[in-house]
Amino acid sequence: MEIKNGMLVGATQVPSENKNERPADEISLIIIHGISLPEGRFGGPHIRELFCNTLDCAQHPEFASLEGAHVSSHLVIDRDGGVEQFVSFQDRAWHAGESSYQGRRNCNDFSVGIELEGTDNTPYTNVQYEVLAEVCRLLSAVYGARDIVGHKDVSPGRKTDPGASFDWVRLRELI
Repeated sequence: MEIKNGMLVGATQVPSENKNERPADEISLIIIHGISLPEGRFGGPHIRELFCNTLDCAQHPEFASLEGAHVSSHLVIDRDGGVEQFVSFQDRAWHAGESSYQGRRNCNDFSVGIELEGTDNTPYTNVQYEVLAEVCRLLSAVYGARDIVGHKDVSPGRKTDPGASFDWVRLRELI
């Protein structure tokens, strides 16, 4: 794996319009998220549709709260280790929302968002940890991103992902 011009070589590129320019040329934080649509169902097109503004929110009752949402992430790592990139690392993806880290607000400005297909209470797969660790090493080498946190850490009380099922010790051992 390598990064060229903000893109992860080998990832499936699925451009999202839910992005804008970073206010500064800084990537110092990696935020790990967990996602499944609907909750607990893996595979399928719904995450991609959400990030590309094509999700039919009438398809499932859980999707109603997503009506009109404009969100994205830089990467999604599926259960089998497949990677889709929605936003260049050089751009600001809309993944963390209202957030703060070490007294700094608007974490999207200086972070990369990585979604793992999963839930707070479903263990993530071995290959997801392996791919995530490799991506984190690359982001550190290329951009200097050193801190890795969960969405729950930058949006406490509002978000819980990647959840209790995420093994932070394992990730750190792999990095």
